[in-house]
Amino acid sequence: MHNVRRYADVIASLEGLMWLALGWSITLSIYQGNPEPTLAAILLIATLVFFSWVHRPFRLLIRRYHVRKRRTDMWIHLLGLPLLLAMFFHILLDALFGGAWLPPKMLAVNILASAGWLTFVVTLLVKFVIHSVKSAKKA
Repeated sequence: MHNVRRYADVIASLEGLMWLALGWSITLSIYQGNPEPTLAAILLIATLVFFSWVHRPFRLLIRRYHVRKRRTDMWIHLLGLPLLLAMFFHILLDALFGGAWLPPKMLAVNILASAGWLTFVVTLLVKFVIHSVKSAKKA
C-alpha cells in the first residue's frame, strides 16, 4: 500500500511538472514570437503519453485509485486555484492601477501554477516524512 501511494505521488508530481513546462513554453513562445518551444513541449508530452499508454504495467499503475486521487489533487493546485487567483488579481490590479504596466495574464497564471505545484510537492514530502516517522515508531 505504501508503494502505491509513493508511485501515485511521483506520477502526479511528474505530470504536474509536465503541464507546467507546457504553460511556461506557451509564455516563452508568446514572448519570442516563435512557436517552437510550445511545439517541443507538446511533442514531449505526446511521447510520454504514448509510452505510458503502450507500456502495460505503467498503464495499470495509472488506473489505480490513489493515482487518480493524487492527480485530482495536483490539478486543483496546478490549474483550479491559479486560474481563479490570476483572474482575481489581474482584475483587481487593473482596476486600481490601470493595465499599462501589468504583465500578461498567462505569465501570472504560470507563476501561480508554479507556486501551486511547489505547494503540492512540499505537501507530499511532509506527508511522506510524517508517514515514515509513524511507521518507524510502530516498528
